[in-house]
Amino acid sequence: MSEHTAVVAWQRLDGEVFVDNRYSRRHNVTFDGGASVAISASPHVVPVPFSDPAAVDPEELFVTSLASCHMLWFLSLAAKAGYVVDRYCDAASGILGRNAEGREAITVVTLRPHCHFSGAKLPNPADLAALHDRAHHACFLANSVRSEIRIEPIF
Repeated sequence: MSEHTAVVAWQRLDGEVFVDNRYSRRHNVTFDGGASVAISASPHVVPVPFSDPAAVDPEELFVTSLASCHMLWFLSLAAKAGYVVDRYCDAASGILGRNAEGREAITVVTLRPHCHFSGAKLPNPADLAALHDRAHHACFLANSVRSEIRIEPIF
């Protein structure tokens, strides 16, 4: 078991009334390794200037976390199977909609991994699909969420 931490920090800007709901949603997150990221509500949810389109939004972080976890497991499993992965790119997306209870949620996350291999041993489409399936079932984050997660590898 391991613990993962992040410090989420927000401060009201000078002159913001706050109780009128007209305040900046931009904030900063510092992760346990020291990386710091500017985060804001999505401009699709909170209009500019109260959101910052240049910052990362929580929905993007959610999709990114799932895509990154899947990739890390895939790379590990591919290496153990003797495949040499040269590049991995995933054009992941998430859909914000209503869940079965009628609440807003990221209802579907679609991963679209595209891998380039080299070396004497190359996976066929069935091997590749099996690696992605194993990676999906091993991913801690995929095992932690209720959203539907679709894996659509590009061959």
